[in-house]
Amino acid sequence: MAFRAIDLFAGGGGLTVGLQRAGFDVVAAVENDKYACATYRANHPNVSLLEKDITQVSEDDVRELVGSERIDLLAGCPPCQGYTSLNRYKNEDPRNELVSQMSRWAKILLPRVIMVENVPGLTIRGKQNFSNLKNDLKELGYEFEDSTAVLQAADFGVPQHRRRLVLLAGFKFKVELPDPTHSKYESDGLPSWKSVRDTIGIAAGLGEPITLPEAKQQESIQLSNWHIVRQLSPVNVERLKKAVPGKSWEHIPENIRPTCHQGGYRGFSNVYGRMEWSEPSPTITAGCTTFSKGRFGHPEENRTISVREAALLQTFPMDYKFQIPYMEHVCNVIGNALPCTFAEALAKQCHAALTKAEDKPQAESDALEIP
Repeated sequence: MAFRAIDLFAGGGGLTVGLQRAGFDVVAAVENDKYACATYRANHPNVSLLEKDITQVSEDDVRELVGSERIDLLAGCPPCQGYTSLNRYKNEDPRNELVSQMSRWAKILLPRVIMVENVPGLTIRGKQNFSNLKNDLKELGYEFEDSTAVLQAADFGVPQHRRRLVLLAGFKFKVELPDPTHSKYESDGLPSWKSVRDTIGIAAGLGEPITLPEAKQQESIQLSNWHIVRQLSPVNVERLKKAVPGKSWEHIPENIRPTCHQGGYRGFSNVYGRMEWSEPSPTITAGCTTFSKGRFGHPEENRTISVREAALLQTFPMDYKFQIPYMEHVCNVIGNALPCTFAEALAKQCHAALTKAEDKPQAESDALEIP
């Protein structure tokens, strides 16, 4: 029997891709953003998607969404912008409270396994909210003491530096965290981290991107497969020409830096830069095609990475459809996603734990039965 899963805060479906690759039957998902929902439906037409603010979803809505059969896995990536180190407003973001929805749905569905992913800042800025979540899960009977950690996505085959907090919880049984499949160090005996070249180099076969103004002249922006870049201003082209792959904006001559980055500025270093071919990319964010919002310059061409290249670095399949007509919104969906390959690594651990629980002797499995 296939294990049934539900994807909360589903976004454009990156987590669902990983769940399905790991063997789960994703029966339902919840998402509020209309652009993310359009993309999710285009790629996962057989999943029941509820387009609604999750705080407004009632218990009756939940039951109608998932049907009468049990849910084996409740997986969710609550919005993390309020906890990220890039957010200067700390606890003022109302999305911070959405972590509690994982507890609410756990109480309603009592799934056999729960997967939660978020930024490491949830343990610092969101410490109280995270403690509340763990306390709620403990009271329900979930075990996760050795299955909560900050993991590096590059260690699991994602061509990107992306540290994420993960909690895997089983109902009266353990779910082991995954072992790394890749390493930064040859001495570990694992394949090397996947690089930008491995992912968007010549072998990817993308060819030259077109600019957003050029794309707008087409009958449909989808004809470009979203291999589209923003048109840089002349001064940003000059800055990009001087940028050193893998280095900060400090390698750009001061006279052409933005005014705010002159005169001893010591703020964010990971902006106005190029990626490095031989390394994983920096963390892909919603600003992934904007030169001023990260080290999103192409390793050698005088442009940023394209939307499609950003999606590949997030390990979305090449043929994944982004049914969105606006560049800002497609970048939001891509940047906010859980990389598919990382999601798959976590989901495989959940699947293995569920399989092991199914194989337990009858007396033990009766003790594990969910009321």
